[in-house]
Amino acid sequence: MMIALHQQARTTPLIRAEIAASDEPVSTLMQRFGVTAATVRKWRQRTAFHDRSHTAQRLQTTLNPAQEAILVYLRTTLLLPLDDLLAVTREFLCPQASRSGVDRCLRRYGVSNLQALLPAKALAPHKTFKTYVPGCVHVDVKYLPQMADEHTRRYLFVAIERATRWVYIALKADKSARSATAFLTALQRACPIKITRLLTDNGKEFTDRLYGRRGRDASGQHAFDQRCAALGIEHRLTGIRKPQTNGMVERFFGTH
Repeated sequence: MMIALHQQARTTPLIRAEIAASDEPVSTLMQRFGVTAATVRKWRQRTAFHDRSHTAQRLQTTLNPAQEAILVYLRTTLLLPLDDLLAVTREFLCPQASRSGVDRCLRRYGVSNLQALLPAKALAPHKTFKTYVPGCVHVDVKYLPQMADEHTRRYLFVAIERATRWVYIALKADKSARSATAFLTALQRACPIKITRLLTDNGKEFTDRLYGRRGRDASGQHAFDQRCAALGIEHRLTGIRKPQTNGMVERFFGTH
């Protein structure tokens, strides 16, 4: 059997047992085993001959149990950092308290990790589209990649009715104002709900609001605006460089 002895041990459990059982004088045992008189006397008083644990059986602390309970209570209720808790402890509980002593106390009671004691932050609820009155339609255009057997580009015009999620799509060879106007005419005929408002981005197929890199008010002379006016539809535009305003169609493009 493997026996773990202290690195400086001059005896083994067998020698210790022999010392305890011997009636010879201490001086004789000292010379025989090469140990001190204190060692001989120590093992003569023992009944077990293996090394005892060197772990302290009683922790050295300046705080009594009542003070430790108060310390833990302050930690869990006020969520004080270690240094602040030390200052409070020295001021009101024990002036001799040390930083390491307070830290050991917190570790013994399992409250040393301040982050674990903080209340969990509630996740923000996922925002959904509000309940809207039917009649508002979101419109956008997406360029479709050109396939190997195709010779021209194709553009997907998509319209989504905000309240019912009714969807209407059409393929166009370009995204000109003429194509957008034709799409609107077909959309108005196909939609089972009377369209009262239409939301689009600031693309040239929908508006003349953009001029170079600067924005301006729509003139109302754009073909798409004129078609909306003829159909009694209010045409609204998203914010410049804010595609999230038309997020319903953007989400459709992202999932289809």
